[in-house]
Amino acid sequence: MTLADSDETGTAPPVGDDQDSVGARAAAALDGGEDVGEFRPRALLGPLASAIARSGRVTRESAGLGVELAKVAIGRSTVEPARGDWRFKDPAWRENPAYRRLGQTYLAASGTLERIVDSEELDWKTAERAKLATSILTSALSPTNTVAGNPAALKRAFETGGASLVRGTRSFVRDLRHNHGMPQQADTGRFTVGENLAATPGAVVYRDDVCEVIHYRPSTPEVRARPILLIPPQIGRYYFMDLAPGRSFVEYALSRGLQFFLLSWRNPTAEQGDWNLDTYAAACLRAIDAVTEITGSDDLNTIGLCAGGILLSTVLSAMASESDERVNAASFGVTLLDFSVPTTVGMFLSPRLLGAARRRSSSRGVLEGDALGRVFSWLRPNELVWNYWVNNYLMGNDPPAFDILAWNSHTTRLPGALHAQLLDIFEHNLLCTPGALTVLDHPVDLGSIQCDTYVTGALTDHLTPWKGCYRTTQLVGGDSTFVLSSSGHIASLVNPPGNPKSKMFVGPNVEADPDAWLAAAGERTGTWWEHWADWMIERSGALKPAPAKLGSRKHTAGEPAPGSYVHSA
Repeated sequence: MTLADSDETGTAPPVGDDQDSVGARAAAALDGGEDVGEFRPRALLGPLASAIARSGRVTRESAGLGVELAKVAIGRSTVEPARGDWRFKDPAWRENPAYRRLGQTYLAASGTLERIVDSEELDWKTAERAKLATSILTSALSPTNTVAGNPAALKRAFETGGASLVRGTRSFVRDLRHNHGMPQQADTGRFTVGENLAATPGAVVYRDDVCEVIHYRPSTPEVRARPILLIPPQIGRYYFMDLAPGRSFVEYALSRGLQFFLLSWRNPTAEQGDWNLDTYAAACLRAIDAVTEITGSDDLNTIGLCAGGILLSTVLSAMASESDERVNAASFGVTLLDFSVPTTVGMFLSPRLLGAARRRSSSRGVLEGDALGRVFSWLRPNELVWNYWVNNYLMGNDPPAFDILAWNSHTTRLPGALHAQLLDIFEHNLLCTPGALTVLDHPVDLGSIQCDTYVTGALTDHLTPWKGCYRTTQLVGGDSTFVLSSSGHIASLVNPPGNPKSKMFVGPNVEADPDAWLAAAGERTGTWWEHWADWMIERSGALKPAPAKLGSRKHTAGEPAPGSYVHSA
C-alpha cells in the first residue's frame, strides 16, 4: 500500500514536447517496477493495439470523430471536460476560442480512443492493460502538460516575468537527478516523524528483529478491558494511521476508551531477504503474547490493513488450527483476499510478468518501495503524475505540504521471499482454496476463522476494489459486518470524523451478492472510524481504570513512540 489518494526530471525547461519524454518514462517507470516485473512498453501497447485492431467500432468511431472535429472547427461542438477535471478549470478553456477548440479537439480524440477500447470484448486482464495504456497515452498528450497549452501556466509565466519557469526547471532537474524522473508529490520538509506525524504518546514495550510493539498512553480515565492490536502492511510505514493530531486513527481509538497497541515493522535489507509469511506471522504471535501479558487480558481484538489484513488472515487460520482463541474479533481494512475479482492490478496476472518480478526481487533480496510507488502512480497518471508535473514545473510551485503525501514518500522495502509468496497468492488465488497455502506449518483455511469480523471497502478504490474486499465476508466464518466508504484506497483509511463530505454505506446482514447488499444498504454521513469504534466497543469488554503506566514488569516501557523502526532507512 503505497499510494496516497489525491484529487488533486541539465535539461531544457519543461515546455513544448518535453512532456513526451515523461510519457515515455511512464513505461520506463513501469519497466523498473520490480513488483510487476518487466512491464515494458510493448506490454502496454500490445493489448491496446490488439483492442483497436479487433474492434468493430474503429470505422464508426473514426467517422464520428471526424464529424466532431468539424464541429470544433466551426465553433459548434458541445464537447466538455468531465466535471471535476482539474486540467480544464481555467476560464480560458471556455472563453478563449483558440483554447476552447484545442481542449475540445483533445477531449474528442481521447474520448474516441477510450470508447474503442471499451467496446472490445476482451478478457478482463487484457482489457485492464489496454485501459492502462489508453490512460497513460491520453494523459501524456494533454495540452495542459505544456506551457503553451496551459493558459494558467502561461499567465503565471507572464506575471512572474518568467520566474515560475526558472523555478520549475530547477525542480525538473532535481527530480531527474534524485527522484527517478518523477515529479515530487510532497514537500516533506514540513513534517517530522515523532513531532507532527506519529506523535501520539506511547512507548515501545516489545522489540525483536522483525517488529516493535508500541503501547499507546490512554487518553480517558477508563479503558475497555480487551485491548486492540493493529497490524499494518509489511510495506510502508505504519504511521498513515497515526498522522497529524486530529487525523490519527490511533488518537481517535484512544479517545473512545480503547486500549491500543500497534506493530511497527522493521525496514528489511537484502540481509533479511529470506523473511516470509512465517517470519511475519510468528512476529504477530509474539506481539499477541506481549499485549495479552501487559494488559492481563485472556484475549484481544485485532485490525489488519491492506497487506496486513492478508497476513492477519493467515495468522487467524493458524491459530484456529491450534485451537488458540486469543483473538476475540478481527477487522480487515481494504484487504483483498480473493484475487479472482477484476481489479486494475490484475493486469499483471501473467506468468511472464510475475516470473520476472520473482527473479528481480530474488536477485536483489528486496523489493524497493519507491519502485512500487512509481508503478502505482502510473495507474492514475492524471492525479498522481501530471497533476504534480503541472504544479511543480509549469506553475513553478512547491509540492503540496500534506501529511499523507509526506507518508507516501517515506517508503520501505519488502523482503524477496515474502514478495514471492504474495505473488503466488496473487497469481494462483491461494487464499481461496483451503490448504493451498501453508503458514506456520498449518494449511490456511479462511473458513476456520470463526471470530466476529469487521470488513471495510472503498467505493473508488482502484487497488483493492470494494467488491473484492466484500468477498472476505464470504470467505471467513463467524458473524461479519461490512461497511463501504465513499473514498479511495488510502483516503478511506485516513478518514477522521468531522468531514461533512465523508459518507459510508452500512447494510443489513451480508449476503453472497455485493450488489444486492449495496442496494439494501443505507447511506450515512460520517466515517467508518465512528462505526468501527461502536462495533469494537461492544466486543472490548467492561470499563476499568486506565493503567497508570505503559508496559509491564516483563515488557517494560522503553523508547518513546514512534520507536526506532519507523525511522530505519
